[in-house]
Amino acid sequence: MDVDLIFKIAAVGILVAVLNILLQRSGRDEQALMTTITALVVVLMVVVQKISELFHMIKALFGL
Repeated sequence: MDVDLIFKIAAVGILVAVLNILLQRSGRDEQALMTTITALVVVLMVVVQKISELFHMIKALFGL
């Protein structure tokens, strides 16, 4: 597993946390929530793609 994936997820988390704080302090709570939900969806899509690649690699390894 690549360490880069962990760093990318951590970077997204830090960026969203900062954006969330800035948006909440400026009174834009709805936009802060939407930013958090969007980041969650993006990270989940990346993780699901990597899990799919893992299953394809296991399938090819065992010749299924």
